[in-house]
Amino acid sequence: MRDLGAGFRYLLKGQRWVARHGRQYGFGLLPGLITLVLYAAALVALALWGEDLVGWATPFADDWAGPWLGLFRGFLTAVLFALGLLLSVVTFTAVTLLIGQPFYENLSEKVDRDVSPDGHAPESGLPFWRELWISARDSLRIVMRAALWGVLLFACGFIPVAGQTVVPVIGFFVTGFFLTEELTAVALQRRRVELRTRLTLLRSRKTLVWGFGTPLAVAFLVPFVAVFLMPGAVAGATLMARDLLGEDIREGGDDGEEGDGAAKTLPRPPSGWSSPGR
Repeated sequence: MRDLGAGFRYLLKGQRWVARHGRQYGFGLLPGLITLVLYAAALVALALWGEDLVGWATPFADDWAGPWLGLFRGFLTAVLFALGLLLSVVTFTAVTLLIGQPFYENLSEKVDRDVSPDGHAPESGLPFWRELWISARDSLRIVMRAALWGVLLFACGFIPVAGQTVVPVIGFFVTGFFLTEELTAVALQRRRVELRTRLTLLRSRKTLVWGFGTPLAVAFLVPFVAVFLMPGAVAGATLMARDLLGEDIREGGDDGEEGDGAAKTLPRPPSGWSSPGR
């Protein structure tokens, strides 16, 4: 349970870090605002024309009598909008990170320099287009995994009692895990850590991941909150990435203090694992 609290503290530390670095926070808001506008337009379009889309997709029901046609298509329209809303929550981070790749890379590097005992920030050494391609490819893989989980949980939602109590809770934990993967990827990709290894790292510290990502998943249900929390979430995820890799953090560095150069050693990653380039 200690890791659960540690994960939440990283989320808070990330918000404190951007609060002390106003310029980085301001630049970090731009990608989220762009994504919010795009998603809002898509959801409005789905609300306005979702019924027409369902009608086009179900021509076999045109001749149904009585209230059944309206009930059937109304239900499918509601399901379509709910899936669109769920997909927007799950993919918001991935799309925002993709749009804001240069902003968040810069922010994450500054966090690394601030908390590193030697003031060093790891670099991938890859050209920008290559980093963007890797980010887009890995994000697509994560979104596909998250979408499969979303469909499964949506189907389980029809189970009496459990579907209205247990399943939503599981959904928040699953969403929190994938959100954390996307956010820590900013720092871990600079260290040339592949997706499969990232997932192994996160699964080895699930309570840490849930402590960070689950509160964030709940907050991200409110789109405007997601926009304002994104810069701090990237900063906090960078700190947590250092924890996962067992890298040293300068005392007080994450709080924006000068410190005395001392460092504390965080828990080491699973045995047999090593970070590329270390």
